[in-house]
Amino acid sequence: MNKITKSEQAWREQLDEEQYQVCRVKATERPFTGAYYANSTPGVYHCVACDAELFDTQTQFDAGCGWPSYSAPVSEDVVTEIDDSTHGMHRTEVVCTCCDSHLGHVFPDGPQPTGLRYCINSVALRLEPRA
Repeated sequence: MNKITKSEQAWREQLDEEQYQVCRVKATERPFTGAYYANSTPGVYHCVACDAELFDTQTQFDAGCGWPSYSAPVSEDVVTEIDDSTHGMHRTEVVCTCCDSHLGHVFPDGPQPTGLRYCINSVALRLEPRA
């Protein structure tokens, strides 16, 4: 996978303000407001910043947390997990391996077989529906 690097100005020109704030500044969209929170269209979610394939709707589930949740990425190498101790708590941040865009966080309270819940901001994703 080729690493994509751009200046902050280039990211600002490519992404809208909300996408920029989430993907590059590590903000979080408000719960229950994202376009994909209750998605029922089958397909594959891509990174909004670099178009890398990240999550398949087959792994999406309703965690009731307010953000789209997935039990696994499309492959282990498409996301990178980073220790996150911000906001007075310990979490694991999830970023796109290809462009380092912040996607959300992963928690160990998801369904089997992985037991993981990838809690991802809708604004960091673009759904490509299955044909």
